[in-house]
Amino acid sequence: MKCVELNPVGNFGPWEASKLRELKKKKLDNSIGQKLLFENNTIKVWEVVLFPGERLPFRKISGNYNLTSITEGLAVSRYANGKISLVRIKEGDSMFMKHDGQESIYDFENIGENILFLHAMEFKPLLEKTYGLQKGSKM
Repeated sequence: MKCVELNPVGNFGPWEASKLRELKKKKLDNSIGQKLLFENNTIKVWEVVLFPGERLPFRKISGNYNLTSITEGLAVSRYANGKISLVRIKEGDSMFMKHDGQESIYDFENIGENILFLHAMEFKPLLEKTYGLQKGSKM
């Protein structure tokens, strides 16, 4: 997956009014995908299927996850800080999204001609939950 910045942080000028209204409503989902396929105490596996023109609305994500593409396509992602990125996706591409508990708000829209089919593996915070450790603690 290759990301190209189309719009810099802080510039909301080219944004559609409907996207700004959606973002201001603050009714944000925290799921990475549309359908939860599997969950245990360490991971969640999500499915994302977007037809051309479809999008995942703004989501508040704070966990780390790996995104793997089953199909190729073209997408755009808008971030709450104003940044807009174009995402070129090839079949089999994989990208690690590191949030480390820091909230990030963004959407994901299929602007290509193909159906986008992706799987996301979300990693649950293991050290804190499993071992009762804090960041910086030594085992």
